[in-house]
Amino acid sequence: MDERIAAAAYAAGWAAVGRVPERAGRRVFDRVADHAWRHRAGGVRTLEANLRRVAGPAATPAQIRALSKAAMRSYLRYWYEAFRLPAMSEHDILGRTDSDGIDVLEKTVAGGRGVVAALPHMGNWDHAGAWITLRGTPLTTVAERLRPEELFRRFTAFREGLGMEVLALDAGAHTAATLAGRLRAGRLVCLLADRDLAGSGVDVEFFGAPARFAAGPAALAERTGAALMPVTLWFEGQRWYIRVHPEIAPPAHGGRAERVMGMTQELARVFEGAIAEHPEDWHMLQPVFGADLAGRPGVERGR
Repeated sequence: MDERIAAAAYAAGWAAVGRVPERAGRRVFDRVADHAWRHRAGGVRTLEANLRRVAGPAATPAQIRALSKAAMRSYLRYWYEAFRLPAMSEHDILGRTDSDGIDVLEKTVAGGRGVVAALPHMGNWDHAGAWITLRGTPLTTVAERLRPEELFRRFTAFREGLGMEVLALDAGAHTAATLAGRLRAGRLVCLLADRDLAGSGVDVEFFGAPARFAAGPAALAERTGAALMPVTLWFEGQRWYIRVHPEIAPPAHGGRAERVMGMTQELARVFEGAIAEHPEDWHMLQPVFGADLAGRPGVERGR
């Protein structure tokens, strides 16, 4: 019953948001964010635990609460804009976006070399995918299979409608082989990397503590010779910002496992810098640090 209610709520969101004036829609989602924040619902406690790592030991409880309130508003902004993207014009998606470093990524792909764009859960990555597709660079990505199946199909259709090729995470070896094939063909693959969903991640140091990151982005780049490029996202007022960071090259020494580990650690370092600059736009409502994952039978699901 809960799954059917959730699916119906998402369907209603997609149907309604595009018809509501933007200012009114944003106010509604701000209120939903504030309600969840006040009642510490929907992963808010976990969000605050993660933000406490980012802010450091000197941050007061009041500062953490203020930061988590801003982060919940940012998170609900992501959902509002995700629901609204199909109704947005190309002019709005392209015209309200600022970027840095995208020319290097696009030239790499245009030159026939694949790129793994590794992203944290920051800003609005669905918008970023639509934006780069509209600029002429199609992409392939992976989606976690949601329940019920109808909801997963809706999310897949939504992202495919924005121009993305979407593969199911739980297809395992088939998905990995398809991604590798796309990269060897000189295509763009975009993957969220700051949380281990597949259960095959690696431990990195992140904000001074052990954390579990996905190994897939670095492993695919190392295996195929594609460029591993971190991409970080945040909000600037009513605009979106996208930064493509310099390529992370494999270490010169060590076996494959050591190279993947070194590349993932460098990825964590880049993410750490961007999240420290824009902590309110890091939407991590699930455990990622080792101390929070220890002893848990499972990991909370998220976007």
